[in-house]
Amino acid sequence: MKAKVLLVEDEKNFGMLLKDYLSMNDFLVTHCEDGEQGLHAFKADTFDICIIDIMMPKKDGFTLSTEIKTIQKTVPIIFLTARAMRDDIIKGYSLGADDYVIKPFDSEVLLFKIKAILNRKPLLSVDTNYLHEVGQFTFNAKLRTLKHLVHAEIKLSPKEAALLNLLCQHKNDVLTREKALKQIWEDDNYFTARSMDVYMVKLRKYLSSDKNLEIANVHGNGYSLVEKNKI
Repeated sequence: MKAKVLLVEDEKNFGMLLKDYLSMNDFLVTHCEDGEQGLHAFKADTFDICIIDIMMPKKDGFTLSTEIKTIQKTVPIIFLTARAMRDDIIKGYSLGADDYVIKPFDSEVLLFKIKAILNRKPLLSVDTNYLHEVGQFTFNAKLRTLKHLVHAEIKLSPKEAALLNLLCQHKNDVLTREKALKQIWEDDNYFTARSMDVYMVKLRKYLSSDKNLEIANVHGNGYSLVEKNKI
């Protein structure tokens, strides 16, 4: 089956050209010209990936992506924009973007980025231990569920689950940044590292109800999931 792409791009001619190019390469593309149309389209259909411009009328791309993620947390998003400022790029990745492509760009490169995201390997290997008892939590990495003894169950995103799974496998030991980045993001550049930092903040928040658990920074090396009463 053809993968379905939501393209939200306010430059009409450019959007139509990109839609035609992706369609010629066997994608089913829905093109919207502003953020509000994009949100309406996403609510009305299912998509395998979203390509979103940032500077748009009615609703900017950052706002749209945030709203899309509240509907379907795991849908891949590529930001397509002329905004090359460092802070914008960091913000894009912190919002959960899978890639950030700066205009002008090579259409064939974008095509391969899309295919790489859609065809990437599962974040959890089938031969890893996926059920963990950690502090007051039971974590099922395969189902991506984090269940506290008292509080409601939390459903994690694929990257959150993959990262917590690695931390659990290295509990009371060191998970190096390099290993986590290469295994989950398949890259260890500056922006993927900042993206991982954002996910670490989220995991710390999820685990905060158990005071005996801590995700500690190991200076210059990585992270450690510390279960204090088990050391």
